[in-house]
Amino acid sequence: MTVDWAHFTPISALFGGAMIGAAAGALMLGMGRIMGAAGILGRGLEFGAGDVAWRWWMIAGLALSPLVARPLWGAPAPVFSAGWATLAIGGLLVGVGSRLGSGCTSGHGVCGVARLSARSLAATAIFVAVGVATTFVARHGAG
Repeated sequence: MTVDWAHFTPISALFGGAMIGAAAGALMLGMGRIMGAAGILGRGLEFGAGDVAWRWWMIAGLALSPLVARPLWGAPAPVFSAGWATLAIGGLLVGVGSRLGSGCTSGHGVCGVARLSARSLAATAIFVAVGVATTFVARHGAG
């Protein structure tokens, strides 16, 4: 295994992780809510619910943060090696999987593991194992 030192950015990754943790903590302490992106988006689409506004502010922040990061910190522009159809299908599959798994990586991996939730620990272990297996197959098995 080799490390791509040109793209290894531990400081920005540490800073980003700390910001995610702070946001999750603020949402939990301030509103008593768990910061899981799939649940926030899914329940944000339920227009009959009374707590939709903060969910849309959170979604807007997630969508707009790269536009703020680029000019402020020189973050690179995203590069997509797949077409829009592939990205849309992949996004839909991730959404379906998040609903089936009762949460996403942010809900289970960041918030659930921090609360020592057995379900979240199991889900996160499965996320990581499937990610490792998928990467292995994509790099070594699928010619």
